[in-house]
This record gives sequence, C-alpha cells and structure tokens, in this order.
Amino acid sequence: MRRQWLVRGDIDGFFGLFIDNLLQLLLIVVLCRTVCGLPDNLIWQRILPGAAISILLGNLFYAWQARRLMKATGRDDVTALPYGINTPSLFAFIYLIMAPVYRQTQDATLAWQAGLFACFASGVIETAGALVADWLRRYTPRAALLSALAGIAITFIAMLFVFQLFASPAIAVIPMLLILFTYAGRLKLPLGLPGGLLAVLIGVGIAWVMRAMDYGEWQPAGESASLAFSMPRPAVTDLLTVLGSGVRWDFFAVIVPMGLFNIVGSLQNLESAEAAGDRYETRPSLLANGVGTLAASLLGSAFPTTIYIGHAGWKAMGARAAYSVLNGIVITAICLSGAVSLVLQFVPLEATLGILLWIGIIITAQAFSQVPSRHAVAVAFGLVPALAAWSYHLIRTTQSVAYFSAGGPKGQVASRLAFPSLVEPLAGELIYLHGICALNQGYLFTCMIFAATLVYVIDRRFLAAAGWMAAAAVLSCIGLIHAYELTPLGVQNKFGIMAAPAFAVTYALAAGLLVVIHLTKNQDRGSAIDGR
Repeated sequence: MRRQWLVRGDIDGFFGLFIDNLLQLLLIVVLCRTVCGLPDNLIWQRILPGAAISILLGNLFYAWQARRLMKATGRDDVTALPYGINTPSLFAFIYLIMAPVYRQTQDATLAWQAGLFACFASGVIETAGALVADWLRRYTPRAALLSALAGIAITFIAMLFVFQLFASPAIAVIPMLLILFTYAGRLKLPLGLPGGLLAVLIGVGIAWVMRAMDYGEWQPAGESASLAFSMPRPAVTDLLTVLGSGVRWDFFAVIVPMGLFNIVGSLQNLESAEAAGDRYETRPSLLANGVGTLAASLLGSAFPTTIYIGHAGWKAMGARAAYSVLNGIVITAICLSGAVSLVLQFVPLEATLGILLWIGIIITAQAFSQVPSRHAVAVAFGLVPALAAWSYHLIRTTQSVAYFSAGGPKGQVASRLAFPSLVEPLAGELIYLHGICALNQGYLFTCMIFAATLVYVIDRRFLAAAGWMAAAAVLSCIGLIHAYELTPLGVQNKFGIMAAPAFAVTYALAAGLLVVIHLTKNQDRGSAIDGR
C-alpha cells in the first residue's frame, strides 16, 4: 500500500517541533554570548552549523524509522520520534563547564573546546548505554517511565511557558485557546487548515496589527544583521587540544549524570511512544541518539542531542514522518544561513507557545491514562521530585535576576548574593530549601524509583519493590541522587562513597522493611494453607 509522505498533521507537527528546536538555538546564541563570552563568529560559524547537521541526521533517521514501522505493521498512523538539542545538558554544560573555564582563563575558545569535550564524552556514554538500555526498559514499570515524563511536561514544558503566554494575552491567548480547542475537541477547520498553523498566523496577524496601531509592547526580537552562509567544519583538532590544556577532569561530575539522564530520558520517551501505539526498538533508537551527539561534537557543537519528550502530543496532532524531515531541513537551513534570530523579526514567540503547552498537557494526561488505574497513585508519587526540581529552577532564576538587578556582572555570582546565603532564610519552616535541593539532584532517577517502588507495592510484589529501594540506597551512596553541596554558583553535584549518607541508610532500611513484609506475607499464606 502506498502511503502519503506528507499529511496535514505533519504541518502542525513541524511547527511544534520547529519552535521547540528554535528555542534551544536561541538559548545557545544568548547564553554563549552573555555567560561564556563566545564571539559571534564562533557561534554562527562553528556551533550552529555543527548543531544543524546533528539535528538533521537524527530527524532523517527517525523519519526513516517511522516509515519502516509503517511498512512492517501495515499502519499509516505511525509518528516519528521527535528529536533535537538536549535542554538540561545545554544549561549544565554552559553554566557548569564552559562558563567556569571562561571565568578562570578569559579564553572563549578554550571554553568552547571544553564544551566540545563534554559533548563528545556524553555521546560516548549515550552510545554505550544503548547496549544495555533495553534490559532496563523491560524491567521498569510503565508508570515509572511515564511519571517522570509527566513531571517534566507539566513543569518545564507547560508551566515554563504558560506564564509567558498570559503575560501577553492580546497576542498569545487566542492562538493558545484555538490550539487547545482544535486538538482536544478534534475539530476540523475550514479548508482543512491545520490548527497549529492557523493559530500561529492569527497570533502573527494580531501582533503586527497592534504594532501598526502603536498599541501593545511587542517588538520584533530578531537582529538586523545580514545573512551569512557557513558550512560546518571538523573540530577534531579542537577536541585534541582541550585534552592537553589542563581542563579539569572533575567536569565528569557534570558529564556522567547528564549522559545517564539522557539515556533514561530517551527510554522514557520510547515508552511514551509505545503507550501511544508506536513501539520502536530500543537499541537503534538510542544508538542514533548517541551518534547524533558524537556528530555534534566532531562538527563544532558543544550541545548533545536527544529524543524529545512529546511524541504523544505530536501523534495527537496527526503528525507522521514528514514533520521530522521538514524540521531537520528548515533547522539546517536557518542555522547554516545565520537566520536563527532573524525569524523572530517576523513571528512573535508568544504566538507559537500554545503548541508547547498542548504537548505538556497531553503528556501529563497520558501518564495517567496509559497505566492501570490502580497505578495512578504511583504516577502521582513520581511527580514529586520533578515538582521540586521546578521549584529549585524558580528559586535559582530569582536569585540570578536579583543579582543582575543589583548591578552584578553577567555570568558571575557575587559572594554577598551567593547561593549559600539564600539557605539560611529559606531553610526553615517556610520553604525547606535543603529538601528542595535534595530532591532536585538526580530527580529523573528519583521520579522513576518512587513510582516503580509504589507500583510493586500496589501489586504486592514486595521483593521487587525492595530492589528499587536498594537501588535508591546505592545511587544515594555514590551521589547520583540527593547528594549536593552549596557553592557560590549554586547546587553542585557531589560524588563519592556515602555522598548522601542519610538517604542511603534510609532507603536501605526501607528495602529491609519490604523484605520483612514479603517474608511475613509468605508466612501468613503458609499458615492459611496449613489451616492454622
């Protein structure tokens, strides 16, 4: 059966994925300039071209993978996995690796090279992880994988943008509501227009009419610089240079957890896709992800790629495989031509964010609807660490804004406003900042552990639940969850034996308690059989 390469839903899916990717590219431009001191030629001629090729390769692979699944299953409703730059790694590498190198050396090139090294090492971890990830996926309850995704979706996707939407109601709320009405109500629009495209066009029209009438605060955010075409160039020499430059190997305290988080996050997204009806093989999906990150580092980008959260949302839009191809081609074109920020000269960002809000909502709903009803409480429990991470994000952002407002230089933190100074007034009965910091560290792992443990308790599989608590004890002991130290730059990872001793002991005791419950349950069953 011949299947259409491009369907109406692909247009909506393209807009959603394109806006998501565009936001990451804009973050790269702004943060590399202001935080790491990178010159424009390094950003436009090295980083963005390298990022473009890594995004294009992944998008083409996942589109091919979707078409292959269509052929194998005889279905024409298969949706390709969304893919792009890994946002958590972007922030971690900039603030915890590239910025410190720049502050210590005032060498922007060395800071960029340190980012290349971090990206390359992350790609190695992701590629190696693909070989064992299928085993983890088979033995992790669906509620555990979907719960962590839901926590990210409702906070870092939905809540991150909903405030921006309602801060500009005139140009943002109507497009947002049209998107929600169209997709939630499965409405068919006149002339078969895609809902996302129509919503964006309406928002753009409102913004420009208001600007012509000199009403409202929206101003084009793009730059007036002329376009300049740049091809990616190999960065192998730069990678070799940074290895001999004395860059600290303690950066692995950032690289290793981010690489592991990327593997776990990709597994969660694969499970989300399966829950929506599209089961993709684990190993090739994760290998493509790792290869994309390696390609990025070898071509000049310091930022890993990943399978994106949101498959269920794009599938609900009707997107299939072509939306991924369109996204890869357009992102590549604007990166190679230097038109990333130029896009915002014509399109207000607020008119497009309703698509991302819908993605966050549909993923959260999926976490509850695609598990047995008895496991819903486990999903809810798994949301808690992600909510704590969101709270930490708000506190940390507030601190940075307060510092810059006080006249502090960009990219630095003054000792009088250093993060530890926030702890004393916030560590008591009002906010309990130490608890927020503990839950923030390794929250993706903790989300899974909380939800998986409760799933097995609900199913009365107490030994399996004890195994997850024992895993929590080990991860706390070595510092992958809950372990942190406060520095002038904020919360930093803390690795080592007994890095978080209180949590390690607590989880070990919980594992022991579950073993006792298991033994008691078996003893009670034996007594009932014997008639005692």
